[in-house]
Amino acid sequence: MNPDFPIPTLSRSATGLTLEGVELAEIAARFGTPTYVYSLSALRDAFAAYQAALAGRKSLVCYAVKANSNLGVLSAFARWGAGFDIVSGGELARVIAAGGDPGKTVFSGVGKSAAELRQALEADIRCFNVESSAELERLNMIAGELGKRAPIAFRVNPDVDPKTHPYISTGLRNNKFGVAFDDARTLYRHAATLPHISVSGIACHIGSQLLDPAPMAEATDKLLALVDALKSDGITLDHFDFGGGLGIRYRDETPPAVADYLAPLIERLAGRHEEICFEPGRSLVGNAGLLLTRIEYLKHGEEKNFAIVDAAMNDLIRPALYDAYHEVVAVRERETTAEVFEIVGPICESGDFLAHDRSLAVQQGDLLALLSAGAYGMGMSSNYNTRARAAEVIVDGEQVLLVRERETIEALFALERALPPA
Repeated sequence: MNPDFPIPTLSRSATGLTLEGVELAEIAARFGTPTYVYSLSALRDAFAAYQAALAGRKSLVCYAVKANSNLGVLSAFARWGAGFDIVSGGELARVIAAGGDPGKTVFSGVGKSAAELRQALEADIRCFNVESSAELERLNMIAGELGKRAPIAFRVNPDVDPKTHPYISTGLRNNKFGVAFDDARTLYRHAATLPHISVSGIACHIGSQLLDPAPMAEATDKLLALVDALKSDGITLDHFDFGGGLGIRYRDETPPAVADYLAPLIERLAGRHEEICFEPGRSLVGNAGLLLTRIEYLKHGEEKNFAIVDAAMNDLIRPALYDAYHEVVAVRERETTAEVFEIVGPICESGDFLAHDRSLAVQQGDLLALLSAGAYGMGMSSNYNTRARAAEVIVDGEQVLLVRERETIEALFALERALPPA
């Protein structure tokens, strides 16, 4: 293990980078590039940290499927007893296909369709995190048609600043998510009167890539006051769902350990009967994965040098979308003089970059590893420029498991139809 790398199971041998017991160069030779590579050991250890922090408490860790929805990843978490946080009917289908338990699944999201609500009711999921009064009425109606009662929690917007990137801040009053804190008590009272609704819990999620426990602790204090007010109204809840959002190290961040991040919440809930639910995503998978890519060309310009690789913004959009930083490491160290490069892909967009101003001693054909790519990498990929999406593998010790085949170009237009001859 090399503590210099954000990925705990990544290390450098005499011949190059290895993940667990496998040379990345061997993976590239076997599966090609670009390829997403995940460490099963890192996934297991990240999940175990939540279990250890919650030991002795009635709790449920629901992995946020949107972070990385590969069936191999989902099946691993299902094997370890995780629940799941979903935001679409498609994600529910993935959970079930991977062997996950719908009874441990919570359904979040602001735009659940009637078909998705019906699908989730028929699967008997754990809870619907309701985000509007209109959604509540629709859910009550569909549950009635099915002869069921839908378990719900309102996702309450506590208007707490999580101090993160504005695109991944979700708990402020001007965000689209959740119901307003000042409206929540009235909504709960109304929900308790509906014949096909079972009021179960309360939920919130203030944002992603959180590095300070204080905003979440502030949100918890507000939720506790609301829950106690609801109890005086005769409405008793059975669980708190605090969402996810714990950050990871990409560059020089110092995120708290899971136990330290959860400690203020657990302390505030001491002596209470409610189950504690969390929905971590990035903190479980982000530093369990990397994107392996090969340099196609080195191009020296008047002002900048470019390392043009076979991965692109369609494979990893976070840099273009958020100006996000991913550490870039040469798989094989060379003794040649390092140069500063822009790491760019072949897509016809000036925004197609993966990294700026990186000092690398590399040659054409060399492999690069983009680290901390296990979360919101493959899940946000696309087929822009008719590019087939990458393969995905999981490394388990010395074993490499292909968990997603590389797409073929033919598959990209298999559902399309050309116009008939004129």
